[in-house]
Amino acid sequence: MKSRRTLRSRRRPRRSVFAPALLLALWTLLGGCSRTDRARSVVVWEQMDPKEQELFDEHIAQFRERHPEFAMFSIERVHYRVEDLQTQFQTAALAFGGPSLVYGPSDKIGPYSIMGLLMPIDELLPTTELARFQPETLPTLEGEVWGLPDQVGNHLTLVANLALVDSIPTDTDTWLRQLRETTIDRDGDGKPEQYGLVFNLLEPFWLVPWLGGFGGVVMDDQSRPTLNTPAMAQALVFLSDLKKSRVVPLECDYPLADTIFKEGRAAYIINGPWSWQGYRDAGLDIRLAPLPMVSSTGQWPAPLISAKCYSINRYLDPGTRECTAALLAWLTGPEVQLDLARKLGVQPGDLTAAAAPELLVDPLMMASREQIARGRLMPIVPEMRAVWDAMRPFYQSVMNGELEPAAAAAAMQAQADETIEVMHE
Repeated sequence: MKSRRTLRSRRRPRRSVFAPALLLALWTLLGGCSRTDRARSVVVWEQMDPKEQELFDEHIAQFRERHPEFAMFSIERVHYRVEDLQTQFQTAALAFGGPSLVYGPSDKIGPYSIMGLLMPIDELLPTTELARFQPETLPTLEGEVWGLPDQVGNHLTLVANLALVDSIPTDTDTWLRQLRETTIDRDGDGKPEQYGLVFNLLEPFWLVPWLGGFGGVVMDDQSRPTLNTPAMAQALVFLSDLKKSRVVPLECDYPLADTIFKEGRAAYIINGPWSWQGYRDAGLDIRLAPLPMVSSTGQWPAPLISAKCYSINRYLDPGTRECTAALLAWLTGPEVQLDLARKLGVQPGDLTAAAAPELLVDPLMMASREQIARGRLMPIVPEMRAVWDAMRPFYQSVMNGELEPAAAAAAMQAQADETIEVMHE
């Protein structure tokens, strides 16, 4: 993992990846530079899951107890769906409005910062705040840190139902044999009542780890897509073969995979930290393990690793600066991060919280760290959005049997290249 670059006091000019005409159109549509007076209101826009929202509200109550000096400020949390938050924030911030803080995965920070919508962290908090974080967890572009994490990982790993398996293979050949053994069609109607594996067959986030297992990456060090490769074709073959062998459902989105696993009808699911406590709450005896090594390559699948971060709106109301700074430091501080780790199973980015003895010996946390060690940092450059959008339809076409893997890899590359070229005009 890359270490944090030295912060610079002078701001380097940021390159635009959006056509000026588009920005002008948005500016006109939004009525110029008027903005709402929020001098006594600190607002956080987020895309948290329900448990995260519950804990956030608890942490706000604790903040109020510790900071009576901010009693005159209201603190509001506004929830958005994952697919809506980026659009809503960009629209509001372009009109010099929006929330005080925006929360989500670090890959969103690239587009925000390039458009000039974020304030670098060191403009609100002292640089000493950055020293308490693991350097690789800080989203950094052009020498500036654009967010502070309250958790690290956001990564996929293998989750086993120990009621259906008593051992977890470490290579794909052995694992595939086990998946076939644990897929059971009891009534012979051709539709298994129990599956070896369930996961989201629609989103390329679940494809990328296997791309790494076949030696590929989504982009190079110059932020150029690297999708049209033998590794991508082989990863697509591997996943489509899972479907052909019927060890996974023929149609399976995220909610269905989650439901089947919670009902105890699947030996494994591939899912992330946001889901693990829910499986325990459902009464399942689970164990985490790294995704198995690809037998044909001897390489481990490499899920993308990212932090979930709070970032500061460039157009933060000056009257809220002191309260926002204190709230940001609290929400990303060791006490809150340790609470999130205990209750959600997520890894802290704060060095003090990460060193807590209870986390170092917890089996779930240990397995999570092992998977993180085999992952890759998710690029936070704006071009990553074009890569996701290019992979999605062609990955789905392969899984539906409509497109050959090699053709899909070539189509992904072509679409990503075209989209990025337009972004740079």
